[in-house]
Amino acid sequence: MVLASSSTSSSRSSSPSLATTTTTPAPTTPTQPHTHTPNMVGSISNSSFPANVGIHALEYYFPSKFVDQAELEQFDGVSAGKYTIGLGQTQMGVCDDREDINSICMTVVQNLVEKHNISFKDIGYLEVGTETIIDKSKSVKTVLMSLFEESGNHDVEGIDTKNACYGGTASVFNAVNWVESSSWDGRLALVVAADIASYAEGPARPTGGAGAVAILIGPNAPLVFDQGVRATHMNHLWDFYKPELASEYPTVDGHFSNTCYIRSVDACYSLFTKKFSKRYNANPEELIKMDKLDHCVFHAPNCKLVQKAYGRMAYNDMLQDPENERYAAIKEYAHFAHSEESYYDKNLERAMMQFTKGEYSKKVIPSLYAATNVGNMYTASVWAGLSSLVSGASDEELLNKRVGIYSYGSGSAATFFSLKVVASTEKFRETLDIKARLAKRTKVTPEAFVGYLALREETSLVKDYNPIGDISDMAKGTYYLQRIDEKFRRTYLRA
Repeated sequence: MVLASSSTSSSRSSSPSLATTTTTPAPTTPTQPHTHTPNMVGSISNSSFPANVGIHALEYYFPSKFVDQAELEQFDGVSAGKYTIGLGQTQMGVCDDREDINSICMTVVQNLVEKHNISFKDIGYLEVGTETIIDKSKSVKTVLMSLFEESGNHDVEGIDTKNACYGGTASVFNAVNWVESSSWDGRLALVVAADIASYAEGPARPTGGAGAVAILIGPNAPLVFDQGVRATHMNHLWDFYKPELASEYPTVDGHFSNTCYIRSVDACYSLFTKKFSKRYNANPEELIKMDKLDHCVFHAPNCKLVQKAYGRMAYNDMLQDPENERYAAIKEYAHFAHSEESYYDKNLERAMMQFTKGEYSKKVIPSLYAATNVGNMYTASVWAGLSSLVSGASDEELLNKRVGIYSYGSGSAATFFSLKVVASTEKFRETLDIKARLAKRTKVTPEAFVGYLALREETSLVKDYNPIGDISDMAKGTYYLQRIDEKFRRTYLRA
């Protein structure tokens, strides 16, 4: 990695006066060309401000085992297609007692550092977004600091962040804010979004999964976050929560949670169109529509819900301009507006999904490869979606394109934001290689899957324990749990 002074786009006052004036960089318009350099980290001075802050690298980890959803349908005695068509899920990642939140985070961080030849000394901020809690005090971030030992770097800000599936996104925002702040010391920020999602026996069980994504953030990035357009919606809701600290399983009201997700799509996307138009449109009163987003990435509890969410974006666009001839086929639903009835009318839902079917295939499905084949990964879900997109799409399909991103966490917290691809994503494709790596996993039977969940449940609070899971099928470089000692301290080895 080249270590050189990072470019700047503006200056801060270096006056010692308490009443200093800060000049921020002019916003990047959708048509303004970006420049990209390989400089990720370097020296800074009091007069510098980082330009084009965004994502330099992504690394995605998923378990080496999976269960086939069609086979799970048969095992559960449900109708064929209930999981594969009704939920849009094909396969689901599975963990036994050898993997926990610490191990999957260690794996994804070490793999990213090695694949991109990064020095741990170059990381000044590390934050973990997760809702998979194995200790009520000690953070996953402190466990990850064991990877920094050899480098001697202990000057690393950040800690764990929790709110259901939103923690990873909150951590990304915190990392971006650090790079763009007076606290930035010229080094890179690293975010880890990771979870093991599992459910008690019942209708939610097929929406489980597991995964971890490491996100490297700094200036002069190929994927640049749009400034000033993040649109957030927060609520106090009981749609999904985990009050039983002795269990991995959540308490969830599935239908209500889906409705909460869609309500937040309405709130966040509507606000995003206003913020984006005010900042970037020549006529701020003319709101942008979803056709200005070349790709969309969503948090994916299941892929069918993502399709409904994309259709809901079109519904919001139509409500802003119901007389536009492009909406002639769905204009009849405008009378629902954002009424309570609009969230439960199946004819409206189907009409919007049909209306957006073509664009959904082009703009959304490329981001769902991981979700379809690994399942729900909670905090990692939306970032696995972005990883799927940049891993599978060509430069021609991505360069100078804008990606809309929707993140949702029950409880609830949600944000719609965007980024622009300003340089080649070839390195992302080479290092992520998601399709090829997924093809190397080991399929397990539904019976084995249920057995793994039972094993994890039985051993979730034990001490003086040696895990019994098979490590022979683990991918090279995977960290796994070696032992939990008599004081609950965990030790790990690497395959």
